Amino acid sequence: MSIRFTAKACRAVVTLTVVAGVALGMAGCGGGGDDDQKPESSASSSKESGSQPSTQEGQSEAPLAELKGPDGLVLQVTSAERDSGGFVTVNGNLRNDGAKGVAVPASLSGNETEIIRNGRSLGGATLVDSKGKKRYYVLRDTDGRPLTTTGFSTVKAGETVAVFLQFPAPPTDTTEVTFQLPAFAAASIQISG
Repeated sequence: MSIRFTAKACRAVVTLTVVAGVALGMAGCGGGGDDDQKPESSASSSKESGSQPSTQEGQSEAPLAELKGPDGLVLQVTSAERDSGGFVTVNGNLRNDGAKGVAVPASLSGNETEIIRNGRSLGGATLVDSKGKKRYYVLRDTDGRPLTTTGFSTVKAGETVAVFLQFPAPPTDTTEVTFQLPAFAAASIQISG
């Protein structure tokens, strides 16, 4: 009986650890919530709090890059943070500078069936490490959903949508990568952290 109980207890501990890890990972992905509606002046207070990467970080400073896309869409990359878990989280703002609402191009989701099945997203984005000659794709969870902002289909004229994308981190000696998003110009960005 004690061997059986010990085995069940070990499985329960392992299961609890995995569930806690997934919950922490998803909490660190940011996006959504009322915090995204705060004015830009709150960026400095979120940096001081030591919280997970936020879509508000870096907005008071010049963006890392500004990529022009179709129909007046502009993606402003505000931060690219490396974390100790082996990920790089890219935060930014997708803005519509056009005079009318724009349907978000389906090409931004990429062409992988598993990602497309989960709806509109920025799942087609990549980071290119020219030094290491590698391309990094947006991470996916265990259900195949991309770890990026999802669920938006249009951006109204003048509207800005806070976005995030999470990638595997290149080696620590790689600090500059090229950020690519289908239908947008590519741009070189610096990874911090």
